[in-house]
Amino acid sequence: METVEHKETNVLIRPWEGAYGGVPPFDKVTLEQFSPAIEWSINEKLEEVNLIATNAEAPDFENTLAAFERCGRSLDRVLTVFYIWSNNMSDTAFQKIESEVNPKLAALNDKIVQNEKLFARIKAVYESPELRKLTPEQQRLAWFHYTRFVHSGAQLDATAKSRLTAINQELAQLFTKFSQHVLADENTIYITVTKKEELHGLPQSMIDAAKEYAVSKNIKEGWAIANTRSSIDPLLTFASNRSLREKAWKMFKNRGDNGNENDNNAVIADILRLRAERARLLGFKTHADLMLDDKMARTPGRAMQLMEEVWKPAVQRVKEEVADMQATAKKEDAAITIEPWDYLYYAEKVRKQRYNLDQNELKPYMQLDKLREGMFWVAGELFGFTFEPSQDVPVYHPDVRVWKVKTKTSDQVIGLWYFDPYARAGKRSGAWMNNYRGQQKMDGPVIPIVSNNSNFMKGKPGEPVLISYDDATTLFHEFGHALHGLSSNVTYPSLQSPNVASDFVEFPSQLMEHWFTTPEVLNVYALHYQTGKPIPNTLIDKIYQAKTFNSGYATVEYLSAAIVDMKLHLEGDKPIDADTYERETLKALGMPSAIAMRHRLPQFLHIFSDDGYSAGYYSYLWSEVISADAYKAFIEAGGPYDRTVSKKYYTDILSVGNTIDPAEAYRLFRGRDPKIDELMEERGFTHKVTATK
Repeated sequence: METVEHKETNVLIRPWEGAYGGVPPFDKVTLEQFSPAIEWSINEKLEEVNLIATNAEAPDFENTLAAFERCGRSLDRVLTVFYIWSNNMSDTAFQKIESEVNPKLAALNDKIVQNEKLFARIKAVYESPELRKLTPEQQRLAWFHYTRFVHSGAQLDATAKSRLTAINQELAQLFTKFSQHVLADENTIYITVTKKEELHGLPQSMIDAAKEYAVSKNIKEGWAIANTRSSIDPLLTFASNRSLREKAWKMFKNRGDNGNENDNNAVIADILRLRAERARLLGFKTHADLMLDDKMARTPGRAMQLMEEVWKPAVQRVKEEVADMQATAKKEDAAITIEPWDYLYYAEKVRKQRYNLDQNELKPYMQLDKLREGMFWVAGELFGFTFEPSQDVPVYHPDVRVWKVKTKTSDQVIGLWYFDPYARAGKRSGAWMNNYRGQQKMDGPVIPIVSNNSNFMKGKPGEPVLISYDDATTLFHEFGHALHGLSSNVTYPSLQSPNVASDFVEFPSQLMEHWFTTPEVLNVYALHYQTGKPIPNTLIDKIYQAKTFNSGYATVEYLSAAIVDMKLHLEGDKPIDADTYERETLKALGMPSAIAMRHRLPQFLHIFSDDGYSAGYYSYLWSEVISADAYKAFIEAGGPYDRTVSKKYYTDILSVGNTIDPAEAYRLFRGRDPKIDELMEERGFTHKVTATK
């Protein structure tokens, strides 16, 4: 174990210092600190757990569950920084550390949940008649820990526990390998363009970003296309060069599936085999049954029922969309059959013909900084939050900025919001929210620290960054997660927002997307980057008229991935070849040939970088049913900014975290269970469906 002296000098271990209850010491972190800090903190947590487990006093809430909530705080601080580096600052040296550390963290979890004395105390509190005398939040905490321990193997015999530990160790290594393979393909595979005419159709901002990316890759002449969604999707939408579109689409969709040292097909097979074995050990038929046991959906069957109800009308809509695009191609004398790399390009042409709406018209109004200001304004209108730039907080990269979050009625800081918007080598693709420190108040108030991370391409220095309409929607989505964390008002750390069921956690984020297109935001914050004039009302009207346009594509692209995820994890111990399974399952589903899954299996980080969303990608659709129904509550009450509904939403949903069952929380907010009707209306589907609970 590390010496006391090392504990005092390793900045990762020490309590965070400075204002706001302390902040991560990003400016003092070195790679050499990670391994010893994690090693020391793991041992410290095991010692703390052992003290709880061997306590001679009879188990009660305070000496068992509250004590368990307090242990491991040094490790929490260390891992916060560790995972930030993993997602945003990963290089070869860090990846070596990551490969060594992740199995140790898996072993730690197994040692804790398999500690028989500790589980006996947790079980005793959970089953005690005294439980009913505790507060509802304390009762929920008892349920939370008891259920988590049972699902993690606490009730297994010694032989089964030993095997479970071995499985979790191997899975930890495979998760790390899968993630590193995808990141390696994203960082090392790109397209070089030497002739500017090959970029015909692309907005100048994209061409500038491709030039900057080429410079970052030491390409002196020409342009380079990054292997990330925020680079590829706009290219597929605007590039008239079909050959370039095909090359870009295949590059992006083949991440982790190139037959090179980063190929993930064998990794997937091993992960699935181990997950199936683990589920059986824990008494579940399949991994899907295990993962949904404590979710809102409860069973894979209920999740599949929802997906299948939406699938048929979505596929029908795709057939209509493809027919429109095929007709457009024919008018232009393009003797082609619409392929996946043609879909966004010809959809944009149809959009322009039908609604006179060209996304190139929108992009000049989509300034990243202005839209960020718009998000802040929405948070102020709905929840009374204000955001002030902070210059006194260290960051891990010059791209990162920090804001203090206050309320309009108080000068007191209630949280910090970090923003890391730009793509770079070593940063995983996509967009996400992180919880650096969760809110809690069991030993006094602790304010939350959250972040939003994106992968926008920088243009020329000094010029505003312009993003796509879809990227702007994603920006609001991820901010919804951040607001969830900032709104938390619970006592115990494990129950803080947004630590809720995975098929409920996407509800606040998907709901926040609705405010992006409100006139109050577009009229004030969608400003032309050159003239400063607001987006014209005629253009806003076109946005509303085209609201359900291409909804077939968006639904099928996502839903195919969600269905394949669920079916894959219902296969039990059946040997799986990922490429074959993906192809055959999509064929059986009737997948339109002009669309591919949003995340093909070899790059499906949601389900193979850890267990979090495995057999759980359906959560986005499940949550979207809830968010569409919830937004209707605002509309019924008088509009998106209705103060009474926003206050109720804050009180019943955002602030309560996991202190209440999510289905009950929603019933408190809405007065009933959510209905699927509003989702179908939002997507423009006319298929009649039944209500879902």
